[in-house]
Amino acid sequence: MTLSDEELERYSRQLVLPEWSGAAQERLKAANAIVVGAGALGSPVCIYLAAAGVGRIGVVDYDAVELSNLHRQPLHFTPDIGIGKAENGGKAGESETPGRFRGRADPRLLGRRRQTDRLGRSDVEPYPVERTEANAEAIVMGADVMVDCSDSFPVRYAVNDACCAQGVPLVEAGVLGFDGLVISIVPGRSACYRCAFPVEPAPGSVPSCREAGVLGAMAGIVGSIQALEALKLLTGVGEPLLDRILQLDGRDMRQTLVHTTRRDECPACARVPAAPQSA
Repeated sequence: MTLSDEELERYSRQLVLPEWSGAAQERLKAANAIVVGAGALGSPVCIYLAAAGVGRIGVVDYDAVELSNLHRQPLHFTPDIGIGKAENGGKAGESETPGRFRGRADPRLLGRRRQTDRLGRSDVEPYPVERTEANAEAIVMGADVMVDCSDSFPVRYAVNDACCAQGVPLVEAGVLGFDGLVISIVPGRSACYRCAFPVEPAPGSVPSCREAGVLGAMAGIVGSIQALEALKLLTGVGEPLLDRILQLDGRDMRQTLVHTTRRDECPACARVPAAPQSA
């Protein structure tokens, strides 16, 4: 695989990084990333993975865009309210057919064109399905990296288990209020999500964003870190957050690294064979 002149110019500012290389860029071009959730975290993840040159991005989300999403989900625009988030983040609906807005451009079409420009160099495929334990393995299958941007603990554990079963690297994150956390996982090499958090929180024990609130800029920071971690895992450039949980407090920008290790009795990854020491 070679890079075109247009790609060399488009990615020139990362290609000149001493840690980067044409080979790293080609690895991104050939990569298949799956993003679970196209909301507060998934929006910056999709945008930055596509901008960096990831060749294929699958977007998994069953929800539709709501007005209350827009302050923290820059993948979506006001005219997109009511459209499925996966569809809106993907390429569905890229029609040149004039809309019902006579004498001026259809704002839904303009929004889609903005997203096409943002994500158009990547093959973005929408998966408008509900994320469940039953379909987690099918969603993970064939991915080079999973980026879990869901807001559901059952989904997080299901995605983690499926990634461990198939040996797919994973970036997990969460954000609530001014607080966020990120952890990267390479099955067989580092602690998985169940190793770090063995007991799933009881339903209702952790407030939702609807109940506790979330600041859009904080979600943008955490989602951007997720994207960076995914790029590290795909290219082998840099040191991902393996066996480390990054905790962020946006109130004073305090950062805490909590170290974790694989658990011999972990039901998700204990039987996963040791992975080679390269991401």
